Amino acid sequence: LQFTEEKLGQAEKTELDAHFENLLARADCTKNWTEKILRQTEVLLQPNPSARVEEFLYEKLDRKVPSRVTNGELLAQYMTEAANDFGPGTPYGKTLIKVGETQRRLGAAERDFIHSASINFLTPLRNFLEGDWRTISKERRILQNRRLDLDACKARLKKAKAAEAKAAAVPDFQETRPRNYVLSASASALWSDEVEKAEHELRLTQTEFDRQAEVTRLLLEGISSTHVNHLRCLHEFVESQTNYYAQCYQYMLDLQKQLGRFSGTFVGNAESTSPPPAATSPPAVAAATLPTVPTIPVVPTIAGVPNTVAESVLNPNEVKPPASGTRKARVLYDYEAADSTELALLADEMITVYSLPGMDPDWLIGERGNQKGKVPVTYLELLS
Repeated sequence: LQFTEEKLGQAEKTELDAHFENLLARADCTKNWTEKILRQTEVLLQPNPSARVEEFLYEKLDRKVPSRVTNGELLAQYMTEAANDFGPGTPYGKTLIKVGETQRRLGAAERDFIHSASINFLTPLRNFLEGDWRTISKERRILQNRRLDLDACKARLKKAKAAEAKAAAVPDFQETRPRNYVLSASASALWSDEVEKAEHELRLTQTEFDRQAEVTRLLLEGISSTHVNHLRCLHEFVESQTNYYAQCYQYMLDLQKQLGRFSGTFVGNAESTSPPPAATSPPAVAAATLPTVPTIPVVPTIAGVPNTVAESVLNPNEVKPPASGTRKARVLYDYEAADSTELALLADEMITVYSLPGMDPDWLIGERGNQKGKVPVTYLELLS
């Protein structure tokens, strides 16, 4: 009744102090944003909605969620099976195996990241919503009921006092029947008793309301410690995500280095299957190319020239830079040379680079002082 009259504007409402209202608003804000962050993090870790529903059902049934193969691990399985069918000794098969192995490592890293994020980040957020927030909501509902009881007692006391004042009004002694005075005195005594009862109930209700308000206030002030706990969990989530992406980056760098090292061999194998143009004989190509156009060892092997001779002639340390076409480049990442033909790089250093006819487009010749060697293009930022 009190709640309905308040909604209709027929009854007064006890307002909480400004500090308490701020605590309530902060708690509601924390709950709403925690729900949104939790749901979106779950989407980030598991984009498949069907899988999320399945995990939710297993969690509610208090059963262990079955292990699920990641997309990277499934792709690695397909690549390995394809390499076995195509032939693991072929260039394509070798590359599929290497890429598949990297995808498997990426899938394992993703699995570890999901597990770590779930324990260190999702679980604390979920515990807050299902534990602390439920307790806060329960105490807030009790406080709301205590406030409604308090306001109802205030309204009852107000009515009793008004009735007592009306009954205690001076009667009209000029009337022929003085019974009105007797009735008025009797009614005044009754309303006085009613006022005392209403005041007693109001004191009890006020005490219960104050006690419940203090309990609720302490819980609401605990939101600050909840923020501190969630801040620590957020740092752990960022750390696990950083480690995950660092692992992925390192895996891809290693794969890129392996593919770059073997790319010349694959190109050479591919070109060796096609016959040379009829207009130019192999000895003529060798005589016209070797003295004037030095290349790196990973370029296609020239017909009629042994590999040992080609490697000795095409040593990057003996290559002369062209008169024009050199450029400056800034190194983006550290690079460890795989052999003596490559140039080790340090991040943010400046080197001179240029290309030579017949070179793999993924590589350039880099110079740093007296040092010279092949460098991968993906590690460089070419400057104009």
